[in-house]
Amino acid sequence: MVAIPESAHALLSSDALAHVVTLNPDGSPQATCVWVGLDEGDIVFGSLSPWQKIKNLRRDPRVALTIESAGIDPSGLREYLTVTGEATVTEGDGIKLVRLLAQTYIGPEANYPPESETRTGYVVRIKARKIGGIGPWGSAA
Repeated sequence: MVAIPESAHALLSSDALAHVVTLNPDGSPQATCVWVGLDEGDIVFGSLSPWQKIKNLRRDPRVALTIESAGIDPSGLREYLTVTGEATVTEGDGIKLVRLLAQTYIGPEANYPPESETRTGYVVRIKARKIGGIGPWGSAA
């Protein structure tokens, strides 16, 4: 596994949506957008329900993630980060993580999901194997 470069921390802690790709049982890709954050060197996201991405990752932990930056590199290209790695899925505490990430993605006063939500959800932790893209982190590939 490789460490997430410090140069990527601000992007992964911002309100930029991440695109996560998992593998369906037939090998076809399944893509979705998620809110992400960093925790103890891992990229994390939460899910309230066992959506297809959760089912896929429980069966096959391989994952790819991209996230677009607002930055422009010296040649004029939009910066983006790519991460491939392995995910672990833990049942419980997903709602806590989603509520925490909502403070970044919706705003500091966000109440999402509402307090009436009873699902505990899932936490996904991605350990990076390869980092790439265009930006200061691109040299880590």
